[in-house]
Amino acid sequence: MAEDSEPLMAWPDIAGRLEGQVHVLPVRVYYEDTDFSGVVYHAGYFRFCERGRSDFLRLSGIDHHELHNAAKGAEKLAFAVTRIEADFVGAARIDDLLEVRTRYSALTAARILIEQEVFRLDEALFRAHVTVVLLNQAGRPRRIGGILAKRLGGFLPD
Repeated sequence: MAEDSEPLMAWPDIAGRLEGQVHVLPVRVYYEDTDFSGVVYHAGYFRFCERGRSDFLRLSGIDHHELHNAAKGAEKLAFAVTRIEADFVGAARIDDLLEVRTRYSALTAARILIEQEVFRLDEALFRAHVTVVLLNQAGRPRRIGGILAKRLGGFLPD
């Protein structure tokens, strides 16, 4: 087992949980997430969603380190967001307990389309449609195929 995996084993819920095809990440709002009025600053929602996407990949069996630190002769790869369409529909405040819900809505050879929502209890506060691509170290797009497509495909809607 890699040393990086040990904290995950000690705190198995730190990466959230999978509920069918949806990843759910609990998030508490801290002072650092808010503006002077105690409301979550708009950029905070993007950070929460990044954590949700990263932990969904982790629980899907896709490791950022393995992609970037490719085996000898293999291409080093990384995911990159190319587009976000966001709607702010409510306001979170300091100490709120939130859930970031992430689902893959489509997978093409070149893109992953992701839907994300941030909730406080049953109240939606933020919605985003995110487009992610796979890039090589030179920043050129690469096909999402093989084991990546297989692992991600298991979470796509029927």
